[in-house]
Amino acid sequence: MQASAAPLLDHLTELRTRLIVSFAAILGAFAICFVFSRQIFDFLIIPFVNAVSYASGSDGRDPTLYFAPLEFFFTRVRLAVFAAVAIASPMIAYQVYAFVAPGLYRREKRAAAPFLAAMPVLFTLGASLVYFVLMPFVMRFAVGFEAQAAEGAPANFELLTRVSDYLTLVTTLILAFGFAFQLPVFLTLLARAGLVTPDFLAKNRRIAIVVIFVVAAFLTPPDPISQVILGVSIIALYEASIVSVRLAAGKSAEETDAAA
Repeated sequence: MQASAAPLLDHLTELRTRLIVSFAAILGAFAICFVFSRQIFDFLIIPFVNAVSYASGSDGRDPTLYFAPLEFFFTRVRLAVFAAVAIASPMIAYQVYAFVAPGLYRREKRAAAPFLAAMPVLFTLGASLVYFVLMPFVMRFAVGFEAQAAEGAPANFELLTRVSDYLTLVTTLILAFGFAFQLPVFLTLLARAGLVTPDFLAKNRRIAIVVIFVVAAFLTPPDPISQVILGVSIIALYEASIVSVRLAAGKSAEETDAAA
């Protein structure tokens, strides 16, 4: 009992250390991000400003975001937390890897390293797709729909966008697309562990498509545009994952033959 308890205490101590380091990374990133939270806010509202400016043309209407008392302060806090977690995520992923690495074989460690490097890159690609493609399209659609509704109507229609509502939409989409872009990494790691095969993924493609659109409807706001874009993106990533899993399966087979 004492011999088995000692390794358990060592693992718990190491886990505590990894958690403290991860929390310290988030806290340090939060302090920096809060200082620049106004700049982050100004950067994120550019799609909204451009959409309103494009729709208003020369009528002189300035883009306006509405907020309640203290809402802007708490918005900056939320943005700082969001940016801090995103910035600290590579350190958090490394701490997770460092905790489980002693239980991995050497070839498994070498296989996991490229995927750790690919995770922040894929998350950035997903976030960039939201910021540069999806949000301008969604905001132009929203502003244009308002203009169409006001034509010939007995009352005036005006889009009153709250700061919290807009930033919730942006951050939700960034998180949804960022995590969705991790699908090739997740499935390839499962393939390296022998839990999935490329034939299994190809055979269950139709079921995966249904599940993908259900997940897209759950992760995105209740509008069909973002749901379809996220669903199509995940399907493309799923097809890329099948190719990646085939390559991983072939490499695993080569390593097994070499070891034999």
